[in-house]
Amino acid sequence: MTDLVRVGSLRGIMMRGPGLTQTLGFYEDMWGLSLAHQEEDVALLRGTGSEPFLYGLKDGPLFGIDYVHFAMPDRASMEALYQQVKAKGACVIGEPAPFDDFAGGFGFEMLDPDNRRLRFRTQARELDGKPDWAKPRKVSHVVLNTPDMEGVQTFYETVLGFRASDYSADQMVFLRCNSDHHSIALVRGNYASVNHVAFEMPTLDEFMRGIGRMKQKGHVPTWGPGRHGPGNNPFAYFVSPSGFVIEFTSELQQIDEATHKAKVWPRTDPEAMDRWMTAGPPTPAQRAVMQGRPDPGFPELRGPEPRNNGGAA
Repeated sequence: MTDLVRVGSLRGIMMRGPGLTQTLGFYEDMWGLSLAHQEEDVALLRGTGSEPFLYGLKDGPLFGIDYVHFAMPDRASMEALYQQVKAKGACVIGEPAPFDDFAGGFGFEMLDPDNRRLRFRTQARELDGKPDWAKPRKVSHVVLNTPDMEGVQTFYETVLGFRASDYSADQMVFLRCNSDHHSIALVRGNYASVNHVAFEMPTLDEFMRGIGRMKQKGHVPTWGPGRHGPGNNPFAYFVSPSGFVIEFTSELQQIDEATHKAKVWPRTDPEAMDRWMTAGPPTPAQRAVMQGRPDPGFPELRGPEPRNNGGAA
């Protein structure tokens, strides 16, 4: 049996919504990102690493995800992933080709079962690293709400080669594509939406200093600081001016493929939710904002074929 081609890594995410580019100052002045590129109705924000951008702001009529952005190591792996996706019957949007946007490179797009657009890119533009104390280095993970957690999990596992690292009871699954404990996590919800996007700080001290910077500027965490059980990563959640939840994190657990076994973490044990016992459980208001706004994605790109979770060989 041939091993599945696995996605290389998570690059970041492009968000869309009314007036999103008007919130650019928040991410530059408070969150710690810097502007990499700007066009009419689009602003791309970079971290301190070489990625062309981590977080994109795109003006549009609906709040949601424009695309989740992944990397592949090279053209050969990109072509192999594309062939795998097609063979599994998933919805691809065009063949691999050069991208003509700021990040450049080569790749393709597809839809997940919730009609979210996923973009895979290799040979992208690389920026000079800009090490800066207590500023985000990369996007650690993207958490998605879905009404079909099992179906979307099957898609990520059988079509894109992700593996389950852990579960939070029967309400959440953490999925990895490399040694990071999770790059994508799925939360059982009433509708498809973005739950939150997490940004990695290089060290625990920088994680805490980022929280301090936000507090000094009058923006306090809505949940945290604390340390999660699944992933063993510290967390501090904030709400952006546009209503999206964003997180500072660090020290995400690294998985040893030879020894790791997925664990079901109970949601009834406070220390499983917050190992430091500093944050407490999320408030009803926090849970509500993490439910997000319904995101229809891009059903118009799917065409007439039936929905497929990628379970076919």
